[in-house]
Amino acid sequence: MTILPRTGYKAGRDNIRPFGLDIHNPVFVVSSLTSIVFVAGALLFRDAAGGIFEALYAWLTSTFDWMFMAAANIFLLFCLALLPTRLGRIRLGGPDARPEYSNWSWFAMLFAAGIGIGLLFFGVAEPVTHFLNPPLGMEAAEDLAVAATLYHWGLHGWAIYAVAALALAFAAYNLRLPMSLRSAFYPVLGDRVWGRFGHVVDILAVFATVFGLATSLGLGVEQMAAGLDHLFGIPATDATSVLLIAVITGVTLASVILGMDRGVKRLSQANMVLALVLLAFVLAAGPTLDLLAGVARSLGRYVAAIGPLSNWVGREDLHFVHDWTIFYWAWWLSWAPCVGMFIARISRGRTVRSLVGGMLVVPLLLETLWFNTFGGTGLSLHLGGAPGIVEAVQGGQPELALFRMLELLPLAGVTSVVAIALVIVFFVTSSDSGTLVIDTITAGGKLDAPVAQRVFWCSFVGIVAMTLLVSGGLRALQTAALTTGFPITLILVALCYSIWKGLRSAGVETRTR
Repeated sequence: MTILPRTGYKAGRDNIRPFGLDIHNPVFVVSSLTSIVFVAGALLFRDAAGGIFEALYAWLTSTFDWMFMAAANIFLLFCLALLPTRLGRIRLGGPDARPEYSNWSWFAMLFAAGIGIGLLFFGVAEPVTHFLNPPLGMEAAEDLAVAATLYHWGLHGWAIYAVAALALAFAAYNLRLPMSLRSAFYPVLGDRVWGRFGHVVDILAVFATVFGLATSLGLGVEQMAAGLDHLFGIPATDATSVLLIAVITGVTLASVILGMDRGVKRLSQANMVLALVLLAFVLAAGPTLDLLAGVARSLGRYVAAIGPLSNWVGREDLHFVHDWTIFYWAWWLSWAPCVGMFIARISRGRTVRSLVGGMLVVPLLLETLWFNTFGGTGLSLHLGGAPGIVEAVQGGQPELALFRMLELLPLAGVTSVVAIALVIVFFVTSSDSGTLVIDTITAGGKLDAPVAQRVFWCSFVGIVAMTLLVSGGLRALQTAALTTGFPITLILVALCYSIWKGLRSAGVETRTR
């Protein structure tokens, strides 16, 4: 499909170029200034900010839980409905386009950008938590604990990413429009996307990306600080966290300057290798046969429980719904513009079916193995009488659960250092890919904006993460994800219709040739 806007819109049409930069006037100015005001306010009024974060979190989860739950279900059903239709055969970039990256490179970048840090932070802690407090009033069981974890990391979350990625890839490669979220509405709104509506959509996408990325970076830094404290006795204070963010943001800047192929691609591949090495070690050192057998059981339990877990009516396990499910859906949603645009950038030449199907199936299989291995090993050690893991979770230190588990296995010192290194690399790749996305949006959809702009956004995301950690800790990170994920929910629901309309038009055009 080669529909072009009637106005001849070009990427960066509304751009201004001060000091050699190339920025989109309304989007860059509003998003950057508003973010700066937020940072200044949170730092100046730290005590008040903590209370505000707590109150806002409680209000959002209790008032809009139904909206987050319903929207996540809609995204999954929409993706599943696309797969068997003729629309799934449409190729992103036209019939002659071919993938730029191999399946291995594509999946490595997808995986590193999409869920990296969270796998390490929650790999042991979440299954243990759900074992101790099972959802839906069920009896405690290892496979149910992993299944409840998979609910938050499986099909629903990746469907959110798939909607954003497909919308942006189709707009950029088939409609030949700038790669920004506003462009995805062109099949419905036409040239009106270049006006105020488009500015608002892109500004919200920037906010979501900045604060969603800061949430992940904050979680990663908390785990690194806990690991350093556990291994070397370095106190896990705010000062330590701030210093870690500053150092690793510097490493990220080097990757940003290197660009997509030399920076993000290589780091993502290194990420996958390190993650698979750690996974293989824990699988071999733990109760291997039980863990492998548990993969099928956990996946079966997940499929069986996905319906009841997706229903929000009459639930009594509100702690599970509000503190876990709603936070996760908001977190995925706040990341959707970032990960969606990044995946769109690396998916030219793939069919709709391979993009959506690959995003739904492959991560779920690896996540099933991951959580069953780490969570299953942690639970096996706990049930065998080993101390430390449950105490960390119940004591409000979920970031320490991974290291408590590793210390009970052989080569604890080596594997703990590998885990910290993996968090760092995940940190860098997430920040790098997020910075590329923010820079693209604030440059009016341009993919080749000056490096200085990426340096600015990379540094600024680090500052936001520092601010959230020192002003409100974990609750501030969760509230940031909820607040920015809220408007993105409405945007992505509307995008489902725009995608469907655009793909149908492309399918009709292809059949009439």
